[in-house]
Amino acid sequence: MKRPLLTTDYLDRAVTLYGDDVGVVAEDGTEFTYNELNDRINRLSNALLEWGVEKGDRVALLTPNSHRFIETLYATMQIGALFVPLNFRLQPTEYDYLVDDSAPSVLIAHTGFTEKVDHLKGTDAEAGTSVERWVAYDGDAAGEGWHGYEDVLAEHSPEQPDRPDISEEDDATILYTSGTTGNPKGVVHTHRIQHYHALIHSHHVEFEDDDTLLWTSPMFHINGWGHIYGLTGIGGKHVIVEQFDPETVFERIADHDVSYLGGAPTVLNMLLDYYEDADVPSTGEKPVRVETAASPPPKSTIREVEDELGWRIIHAYGATETGPLVTTSNTRRKIQQGDKYDIINKPGFATLNTEILVVDQHGDPVPTDDETQGEVIVRGNQVLDRYWNKPDETHRAFHDRRDDWFHTGDIATWDENRMLTIVDRKKDVIISGGENISTIEVQDVIYEHPDVQVAAVIGVPHEKWGETPKALVVTQEGADLTEDELIEFTRERLAHYKCPTSVEFRETLPQTSTGKIQKYELREEFWDDEEKNVG
Repeated sequence: MKRPLLTTDYLDRAVTLYGDDVGVVAEDGTEFTYNELNDRINRLSNALLEWGVEKGDRVALLTPNSHRFIETLYATMQIGALFVPLNFRLQPTEYDYLVDDSAPSVLIAHTGFTEKVDHLKGTDAEAGTSVERWVAYDGDAAGEGWHGYEDVLAEHSPEQPDRPDISEEDDATILYTSGTTGNPKGVVHTHRIQHYHALIHSHHVEFEDDDTLLWTSPMFHINGWGHIYGLTGIGGKHVIVEQFDPETVFERIADHDVSYLGGAPTVLNMLLDYYEDADVPSTGEKPVRVETAASPPPKSTIREVEDELGWRIIHAYGATETGPLVTTSNTRRKIQQGDKYDIINKPGFATLNTEILVVDQHGDPVPTDDETQGEVIVRGNQVLDRYWNKPDETHRAFHDRRDDWFHTGDIATWDENRMLTIVDRKKDVIISGGENISTIEVQDVIYEHPDVQVAAVIGVPHEKWGETPKALVVTQEGADLTEDELIEFTRERLAHYKCPTSVEFRETLPQTSTGKIQKYELREEFWDDEEKNVG
């Protein structure tokens, strides 16, 4: 028998089997059983239907972590619409393209972030936007034109609406990348893709119905790595932390007996630093598993997390386009056979029903000697369907070095166990504290300054963030531009985490005969003594 794989399957299972159990603890401590959560989801779905949202329409959400994120995701998907989570850390003008490209008919926002999109609000003719309904968590505080989220729920029925005929191949969500070349790309995942990834991921991180997940990772990142589906379907408990803070993390772990959380290496280091000076327990009654991704964690961090905090680290790797996760280091057999910390330090080998190759420029696999470098390419049911409104980019991503494989742009080696080690990035993307930063985007802003002649942005090592943007600049003749002035110039135009933390002025920058700046030469200056160059 074949039945469609839908994202709503996970919610339906939780309601059927765990309806009276607490499913979500909101950021303010309010508890919702899965039945109560489902009632709220249905109320929002009925509101969306009343407003004319149909199958295939888009609903955007701008919020830090919140129980309303889970509600909006399922309320949108169960009526066949597409869920579009937006990065809440962007500057106001950065939302112009995202809203124009995805064309949502409804935009829901945390009240603290409504000002970021207020300039898009107004009549369609005035604002030129597709949005017909604007909903804020607190409508009164948001001001004119905003409907209150809780008012909307109170005005609509908790009965489950009639669901349209949804195919597993129907689009479920658009997730925007950081925009490595030009504008961000909208990654389209179908119901099947999201469903399949959640199955794979739930197995490899060992979700059980008595698990309690602490939301330390941003939910807008690839829908929180699929936890919203997997943990919900298993019947576990979600504990929300609106924004990461070490003190709050340890408080929640103790109060709710947290057994699982996610955290980039930067997050792990911040937790270790806090724990060293604070007299707090690191676990409740249950042991803690922590999944880390983004840039590879140093072995010293792995040792400290496992030895001092007593947590078990699961290292993983992937991208927005790949579900996100396509590898895992969670291999007890290999760990028993080799160096534990060396194994965990690698992002691992392919997850279930996932194919990974490391290939040379001709598309042929490189030797499994842990030395020869190649590009990571992937095939699997969790890989994106396409880029939204970008057929050329979609074709290129699947047919660059080898046909019908997704090309990640990441450079790696692999060993005899086919475990990857990410060593560089083909694209100039900086990962700082788990956030992807496009160097091209930052350079474009720097070039807006009238005193700048030539500029290059690269990632350089940073003790806290792993790597951080550095600008190398040649100024116009006679200019007296300072480092602080240029940094402030970028901070007025970009999300602050994207901005250079240092600027170095030079007479010239190395260039090819065609005028292209040779960034690899610049990076070598700063990464020469580092174990890995991931910038």
